[in-house]
Amino acid sequence: MPLLNLFSSAKSPEEPALSQMLASFSKLLAAELGKPERYVMVGLASRMDMSFASSREPACYAELKNVGRLSREKVERLSEVLCEAIAKALALPKNRIYIEFTNADGALWGFDGGTFG
Repeated sequence: MPLLNLFSSAKSPEEPALSQMLASFSKLLAAELGKPERYVMVGLASRMDMSFASSREPACYAELKNVGRLSREKVERLSEVLCEAIAKALALPKNRIYIEFTNADGALWGFDGGTFG
């Protein structure tokens, strides 16, 4: 149900640090969103060609999609927590991270042959 996609020009951590990073994001999202972790998905596409502020220094664009409604207060909290975690995990400054938050209609989110609607 929650999906966090990370697109970054930074180098991906090596195993086992990569698995630990993905698991930590999964646990963080489950806790922050109050959702069962069994529905949380986290993806990382690293070493992408990216420019941010006309610079090729490492940067990250993240998408957090969630079935249900994220309040303004929750988005502000998630932005703070996720920026901190992403910056630490990918070794890049917080001011080189964008996060897009999307509320998804459960009827339009497929899972296991059905939907969450």
